[in-house]
Amino acid sequence: MPDGSATAHLYRPKLATILQEGYGGRQFRADALAGLTVAIVALPLSMAIAVASGVSPERGLYTSIVGGFLVSALGGSRYQIGGPAGAFIVLVAATVAQFGVQGLLVTVLMSGLMLMLVGALRLGSLIRHIPHAVTVGFTCGIAATILASQLKDLGGLTVQGPEPGSFFPKLAVLLHALPSLNPAALGIGLGAAALIFLLRWLRPGWPGMLIAVTGAAALAALLHLPVETIGSHFGGLPRGGPVPHWPNVTPHLLWQLLPSALSFTLLGGVESLLSAKVADSMTGRKHRSNMELVAQGLANIASALFGGISVTGTIARTATNIRAGAMSPIAGMLHSAFLLVFILVAAPLANFVPLAALAGVLVVVCWNMAEKREFWRLLGYSREMIVLLATFGLTLVKDLTYGIVMGCALAALFALLHRAVHEEGA
Repeated sequence: MPDGSATAHLYRPKLATILQEGYGGRQFRADALAGLTVAIVALPLSMAIAVASGVSPERGLYTSIVGGFLVSALGGSRYQIGGPAGAFIVLVAATVAQFGVQGLLVTVLMSGLMLMLVGALRLGSLIRHIPHAVTVGFTCGIAATILASQLKDLGGLTVQGPEPGSFFPKLAVLLHALPSLNPAALGIGLGAAALIFLLRWLRPGWPGMLIAVTGAAALAALLHLPVETIGSHFGGLPRGGPVPHWPNVTPHLLWQLLPSALSFTLLGGVESLLSAKVADSMTGRKHRSNMELVAQGLANIASALFGGISVTGTIARTATNIRAGAMSPIAGMLHSAFLLVFILVAAPLANFVPLAALAGVLVVVCWNMAEKREFWRLLGYSREMIVLLATFGLTLVKDLTYGIVMGCALAALFALLHRAVHEEGA
């Protein structure tokens, strides 16, 4: 079977190719099992990412249902799973804090249009050439920032006034709030994280995140622990599927949101193509990068219209999809369908989930996201070290866009200097 290299340039969804090749009951059974497996992983993760992003948990599920379905149905990868990603937590939270949920929806809508334009202009290959040190630097910076954002819920801390968005001011405020530490919340959060790590070691095939969140909810309810839950904080999940709604858009708001939309577009393109590249390395196939970006753009537009947040390709869920035996994009489409069934049938059960348990889930996400070995390895090379630390530091101190731009600029400068020295020596 060809690996897809000959058709990597086409604007044609992989689903169309799969159906043309022939699709039968055996493939559907494999895809259904893989889709269910991914849905079990995505259920607690989608809610946790939404809560950490400063929005209600159902918006994370809407993102996986609507956006995830379109990423699979229209994308350029056979195995890509779309949904909310931990990498976007910082950007989404900052946008919500400054412009509110309606401003976020407009930002996601704008970034969707931009991603479609990037794909239509065949710029997908350029995004994939971002230097490795820059990728590692901003990934580790995002992981550290997300971890800091979860300390409040993890410890049940009470913060006077709004929590700062910047990394170091946030740590200062949380340190000041340390006397309000809730031991029950801390125990629930750390226990959930520890259980996920333990199950990954002892039973890697089990849905550790779902087991940990379910166990934490049961424990908190049975022991009447004084911890905040989805029900007490958000009033629970609404029963019923998402309903489309056009956000309020004005020229002035579009101009204000343009920098945020550019950041969403840059991160969304990088994350999606990195995830598709990981899927290629695991399966020996080749994705259609420009088709993938067009699909990601359409998925973000639809997610915004249905009240969701940013959609991107998710590396962990995509890898889970492949390991579970997925054979086509239908697995990703079914994963979205299973999540929709949960909202329609079992939404009230989410009321009992402690916020500390969701914070524990994201502690595990941060640990997995940070490329620790690569970070330490790159510190051994002078040029890569400078690019890495500049990207990492600016991502913490300023934001992701500053980190990526500075890292790419430094990498380009070093490349030009290296070429000049090489030409002079020749």
